[in-house]
Amino acid sequence: MACLDYLGTYVTAMAQIRVDKNDGHIQVERVVRAQDMGPVINPEGARLQIEGGIIMGLGYCLSEEIHFSGGAIQDLNFNSYKIPRFSWVPEIDAVLVENLEIAPSGCGEPPIVGMGAMLANALFDAAGVRIRQLPLTPQRVKEKLV
Repeated sequence: MACLDYLGTYVTAMAQIRVDKNDGHIQVERVVRAQDMGPVINPEGARLQIEGGIIMGLGYCLSEEIHFSGGAIQDLNFNSYKIPRFSWVPEIDAVLVENLEIAPSGCGEPPIVGMGAMLANALFDAAGVRIRQLPLTPQRVKEKLV
């Protein structure tokens, strides 16, 4: 597990991952995110927005990468540009921290921002390797494990 960040108000998150040391594959098993967003008008909607942001962040952190050759983009369809699949979705605990002292703020996109640092720190905690380039592809993880 690895803890993460303080983005603006009060935010904390952690991830539990499993790393296959043979092929470098990372499976995110659980993400917990507590987020202060001011007064919460629609709690269920806020939780769903946080969950969606976490899932979007999984793609950005684990697989989404544009490849170039001679200045041309090589990923012209979803056969080579991998986006998150339903099988990737971990257990997600979205904790709403209601703060009546501040104005209401966003809740859907902030979870995306910290996912890279959180998963890189979870990888370091789980396997002892530090990777500072996203996405954390199996190839990059395997190279560091060797």
